[in-house]
Amino acid sequence: MRVLLKRLVAASPPRPPALNSIGVFVCPRKYEAERAWRRSKASMLAPDLPDVWSPLSPASSTLFSPARHHDNDDLKPKIINGKAIAEEIRLGIASEIRQMKDSTGKVPGLAVVLVGKRRDSRSYVRYKVMACEEVGITSILAELPEDCPELDVVNAVSNFNKDPSVHGILVQLPLPQHMDEEKVLSAISLEKDVDGFHPLNVGNLAMRGREPLFIPCAAKACIELLLRSGVELIGKNVAVIGRSRVVGLPISLLLQRHHATVSTIHAHSKNPEDITSEADIVISAAGVANLVGRNWLKRGAVVIDVGTNPVEDPNSEHGYYLTGDVCYEEALQVVSAITPVPGGVGPVTIAMLLSNTLDSARRAYGLS
Repeated sequence: MRVLLKRLVAASPPRPPALNSIGVFVCPRKYEAERAWRRSKASMLAPDLPDVWSPLSPASSTLFSPARHHDNDDLKPKIINGKAIAEEIRLGIASEIRQMKDSTGKVPGLAVVLVGKRRDSRSYVRYKVMACEEVGITSILAELPEDCPELDVVNAVSNFNKDPSVHGILVQLPLPQHMDEEKVLSAISLEKDVDGFHPLNVGNLAMRGREPLFIPCAAKACIELLLRSGVELIGKNVAVIGRSRVVGLPISLLLQRHHATVSTIHAHSKNPEDITSEADIVISAAGVANLVGRNWLKRGAVVIDVGTNPVEDPNSEHGYYLTGDVCYEEALQVVSAITPVPGGVGPVTIAMLLSNTLDSARRAYGLS
C-alpha cells in the first residue's frame, strides 16, 4: 500500500529586531510575548500543596464563600480571545526555535498521519501544518486511503518512531471504523506522544508529585486560557461536562493539580444543570451543539467552551457553520467571561501542540 508523504520544511521565522541604542527591543510586543510564554510554561503544573485540613468555625466560614452576584448587577462579560492568546504563544515558541537552530543547527519536527478524506479532519490538519510553518517546525504529512488496512497506519507510525528528525507524532482522529484507535495510538513512542494520550502520560498526570512528558493539548489549552485571563483556580468549584480521554478526563486531572474542586458531568448524570449552576467555572467538552443553556450557569461564572460542532447551513460558504456546546447568546446574559466558538479554545489547542513538539525536541537535543 502506497503512503503519500509530504515533508514541509518551514522557513526560519523572522528574527526579532536588533537592540536600539539604549538596549531595548524595537518590537517590545514580541519580547513580552516570549517572557509571558516562559512564565505560562512554568505554571502549567501547579505547585504540589499538602492537604492540611483546618476546621472552620461558623463565623469564619463565610470568608471562603464565593462572591455573590445579584440579578441587578450590570455584568459586562469578557470575551476570551483565543486567537490573540495563541498568537502570543506562537511568538514565544518561534523565538525558542530560533535559539535552538542557532545552537544546534536543528529544528523540531512534527509528523501527522491522516487516513481518509474527511473534510473536517483535513481542515484540522491544514491548520496544524500552517501553524508549524509559522513558528519554524518542520511538518511531515502521511496520507493514507480510507480503506487501507490498519497495519499500514501502524507501520507509518513505526517509521516515524525511528526517524530522529521527528519529535512529535500525531494521528488525526477519528480513524475509519474498521480500525482500532487504541492499537494505533499505542504504537506511538512515549517520547513522541505530543497528543499526551499514552497511558503513562495520563497516569503521571493523575498522580501528584509526578510530571507527564506531555499534557493533552486541549486540556492544556483550557488551563492556559484561564490562567492568562486571570481566573483563580485554587478552591474554585469547576464543572467539567464530558469525560473523554481527549478533553474531559485530562482537564479534570489537570484542574485537580491546580487544587480546584472538580465535578464531572456525563450523559448519565442526573440533573446536570443543578451541578453546573453551582460552579464558578464551567468547561464543556460534550460535543453537543447548544447543550448548555442559561439555566445551567451561575451568574458571574466563567465558561470555557471546547465544543466545535458543525451545524448544516446551505446558505453558508462551506454548507455548515460551527457552534459550541454552550448557547452563546444566552450565556452572555449571565457569565463574567466566555470563550467564543470558533476563535476560543481551538487556536490555543494547536499552539499547545506546537509547544509539546518543541518540548520533545528540546529533550532530544539535550537542551534544558
